[in-house]
Amino acid sequence: MRVVADASPLHYLILLECPHILQTLFGRIPLPRAVAEELQHPQTPAVVSTWMARAPAWVDTRNVGTPPDTTLAHLDPGEREAITLAQALHADLLLMDEWEGRREAERRSLTVTGVLGLLERAAQQGLLDLPSALTRLQTTNFYAPARLIRDLLARDAARKRPM
Repeated sequence: MRVVADASPLHYLILLECPHILQTLFGRIPLPRAVAEELQHPQTPAVVSTWMARAPAWVDTRNVGTPPDTTLAHLDPGEREAITLAQALHADLLLMDEWEGRREAERRSLTVTGVLGLLERAAQQGLLDLPSALTRLQTTNFYAPARLIRDLLARDAARKRPM
């Protein structure tokens, strides 16, 4: 499966100490140069920028060699490059949380999931405990509507229930 990542999902997975689930779920992850730079911005939490400075081999930082797409000008550079790279690679999945970027990616027929979808997928494969991961996520500045968290937890509980 070809997967391209924007900054936010990787940022939160690093804070949750589980970025390795990306490698387990997808193998190598292409990361646009602008996303790598965003993850090392001076205002980024130290644990994130340090992780990115020593990124494992499965993180494949790439230059996006195509001319800028002016229809993406309203997005930040990481989102623009992530969408551009996902299109160029014919990615099966784009990892992105930001609403405007997701909406633009979906307009371009890209399949998108964010950190919550990644955590649910990892829990389904037994890579982490979803309730614990969501509790830890809620100690960060990540925002998700309470309804969405309740739905994730309900699906997780139903999956775990014996038949």
